[in-house]
Amino acid sequence: MSAPFVAEIRMFPFNFAPKGWAMCDGQLLPISRNTALFALLGTTYGGDGKSNFALPDLMGNVAIHTDQYSGGGQFPLGSTSGSQSVTLLSSEMPAHAHTVEVDTAVFNTTSTSPSNNLLSNASPNLIYTNTAQNVTMNVQMISIAGGSLPHNNMQPTLTLNYCIALQGVFPARP
Repeated sequence: MSAPFVAEIRMFPFNFAPKGWAMCDGQLLPISRNTALFALLGTTYGGDGKSNFALPDLMGNVAIHTDQYSGGGQFPLGSTSGSQSVTLLSSEMPAHAHTVEVDTAVFNTTSTSPSNNLLSNASPNLIYTNTAQNVTMNVQMISIAGGSLPHNNMQPTLTLNYCIALQGVFPARP
C-alpha cells in the first residue's frame, strides 16, 4: 500500500483506526501536533482555529461531492444536510382521491360475493344484501389515513469505519 495523502479518507472494515489514521468522528485535534492536517482542513469541520480543529464527522452521514466549484453552492465543503427520519406533510404527497360508487337498486341474492349489489351490515359472512338499508358507511372507507409520525428515511447501508490520514504525503495543489 502506498503512503496516503495527508487528510485522505478511506473506509476500513475493522473497529479501530490504523496507526497514523484517526476515525472521522468529529473529534477535536490540537493544531500544534497536526499542522499539516490543519493546513488542509482548517476549521472546515469545526474547532476554534487557534488551538484545535475538528475532523469530519461521518458517523451516520453519507459523503457527497461538493458542488461549490460548479457555481451551485448548494453543498459547500464541510456542510451537512438531510435527516435520518422524516415526517411527510400532505402537501409533499402526490394528489389522489378515494371515490366510492354506491348503487341504490335492490337485488335479490344471498351470495357472499354478488356483483352490483349493496353492502350489508347483517352478517359477517354475507357482506351483500338484497334489502336496501340506511347504514352509515365506515368513515375509514374514504377518510384521511396516516398518523403524521416520523419514519425512517435511511437508504440501505453497510456500516464501515471512515478514517482520515494524519500523516503521509502532503498533496500538491494544481
